[in-house]
Amino acid sequence: MPPKAAIIQPILMAAVMAFLMTALITWLNLGFPPDYLTRWLTAFIIAWPAAAVSAYIAIPIARKMTGRIVTWMEAKGL
Repeated sequence: MPPKAAIIQPILMAAVMAFLMTALITWLNLGFPPDYLTRWLTAFIIAWPAAAVSAYIAIPIARKMTGRIVTWMEAKGL
């Protein structure tokens, strides 16, 4: 992956995940009150940076674990 893409991809992935998860969790907690959009966007603005930082931490770990799992699966003939 090109260096620029390695920086941009986690930010975009975090945006999509935070967008969907905050919408769902806000709806589950509140239903659709009149101020739903404001509450959801507030949650999204807080969650997106947290998700981006988490993605930078999680992606290398997930990549390493995936490699180990695939290696194990191939050794087992799966």
